[in-house]
Amino acid sequence: MPLALFDLDNTLLAGDSDYLWGCFLVEKGLVDGELYEQANDRFYRDYKRGTLDIHEFLNFALQPLAENDAAALRSLHREFMEKHIHPIMTRRGRELIDEHSKRGNRTVVITATNSFVTGPIARAFGVEDLIATEPEIIDGQYTGRVQGIPCFQRGKIEKLHAWLGETGIDFEGSWFYSDSHNDLPLLEEVAHPVAVDPDDQLRAVAAERGWQITSFRE
Repeated sequence: MPLALFDLDNTLLAGDSDYLWGCFLVEKGLVDGELYEQANDRFYRDYKRGTLDIHEFLNFALQPLAENDAAALRSLHREFMEKHIHPIMTRRGRELIDEHSKRGNRTVVITATNSFVTGPIARAFGVEDLIATEPEIIDGQYTGRVQGIPCFQRGKIEKLHAWLGETGIDFEGSWFYSDSHNDLPLLEEVAHPVAVDPDDQLRAVAAERGWQITSFRE
C-alpha cells in the first residue's frame, strides 16, 4: 500500500503550529511574554534558514508542557485549535488527503512539531496516523524532555522507517508533500516528491530535479 505522507506546518496548514502555539502561550500569560516571544521568533528564523539546533529548541518548546497540568493543557489546546488552527487549515490539503484515501493510499502526517500540538490537528484533517517528535511522559505528566529522536531532517526518515517496521507497510511508490528544504532528506527518499508552497531553497531544488511544485493556499 503506497503512503501519502504530508508535512503539516506551512504545508497542510497555512502557518506554523509550533510557532503559533508559542504565541498562544504568550497570549495566555503562561510564559514570560517578552523573553519567550524573542526566543520563539529566533528559533523560527533558525528553522527557516536551516540552522535550527533541534535539541536546544525542544528544551525550550517542551518546558511549558512540564510546567502545566496535562488536563489543563488539553483544555488550552481546544481553545488554540479554535483560535489559531482551524482558520489556517487548507481546503486543498483536506481535498488531497481525501483523494489519496479514495485511491487506497494510507495517509500519514509526518512533522517535526511535537505530538501534543499536532495530534489533534492531524485528526482534524481526518488523518489517524501521525509520526512526530514525541514529548516524554512519566506517570501521566510531561517531563519537558523528548522521547527518542526528534522527527526532524534525517530524523524523519529514521522515525518513518521505525514506523514502517512496526506496521509492515510497504514504502514503495509513496508520496511526500512538504514546503521546506529541511525535508529534503525524505523528499529524496520517496517515489513522488511534491513541493507545496515551497521556500526558496526547496523551490530551486524541485525545479532543478523536475519535481512537482504546487500550492495548497487559496
